[in-house]
Amino acid sequence: MTESTESPDLQRQSGLTRLKEGTYGGLFAACAAVTLLTTVAIFATLLYDAVVFFSEVPVIEFLTSTSWSPNPRGGGQSFGIVPLVIGTITVTITAAFIALPVGTLTAIYLSEYATPNARSILKPLLEILAGIPTVVYGYFALVYITPALKATLFPEMSTFNALSAALMVGIMTIPMVSSISEDAMSAVPDDLRQAGYGLGATKFEVSTGIVVPASISGIASSYILAVSRAIGETMIVVVAMGAQARMPAVQEAFGVPFINPADVLLESGMTITVAMVQIANGDLTGGTIPYDSMFALGLTLFVVTLVMNVLSDIIAQRYREEY
Repeated sequence: MTESTESPDLQRQSGLTRLKEGTYGGLFAACAAVTLLTTVAIFATLLYDAVVFFSEVPVIEFLTSTSWSPNPRGGGQSFGIVPLVIGTITVTITAAFIALPVGTLTAIYLSEYATPNARSILKPLLEILAGIPTVVYGYFALVYITPALKATLFPEMSTFNALSAALMVGIMTIPMVSSISEDAMSAVPDDLRQAGYGLGATKFEVSTGIVVPASISGIASSYILAVSRAIGETMIVVVAMGAQARMPAVQEAFGVPFINPADVLLESGMTITVAMVQIANGDLTGGTIPYDSMFALGLTLFVVTLVMNVLSDIIAQRYREEY
């Protein structure tokens, strides 16, 4: 008796079937190519105008200067990205302190504690937060959050401030963290949970000691995607944070320079995306250096987002559990 190692071909081999399958494959490949070409086209457009900008403004000056004033009116021009980076990092980190723990705890509840009926109701309601226009979040922060904070915790807070904007950005990104994390936790086999219960573990111990570590790749990916989303947010910070590029005062303690968080959180500021909107809505014409600076800012955001997404893929591949 002979043994064959070849797997049997179970596909139908008629000419019409092959034509249909080839058409489907070509359609799917075309969709993938459109996505890839769109990304490449965006990068090429940003790079072309950014190169023109950097031919006039040195890269070192762009990355290290502490003054941002692209409008030629009222004085000299300066193209330092440091104040914009400080504003962007402030909003992103503060939003992450809200979205990451709240989103993760919400995902644990939906995956491990909520009943199927409760999950079917709560998860769609939670994801509605992702569908609310961001300008609504911005006006909510300006009209309600800022007055509430000024009346209770921070009387010296400016009307336009980074804290209110960051709070709303964090709330906006909670659904991204909770939804992706909950999907990753739900994919953990029930055999692992039952094994934990068989060893005498409580539901809390199973949730935090078995389910969360087993789904850490998906959770980490949701964190990075949420942070990337916070970095690129525009309308909330435009409305609630203002549009003033301000370099906070640098102080020293025991010879170590630092920036007081209150000088950034409680005052107005500007992020990279807001600076791009301000240039695009201004009266600057194409072909000028201030106009080209918008593409340099866009290229910076593109590179940061690309790096974070690549990092997300690396983490997912490194810590992915296969069952």
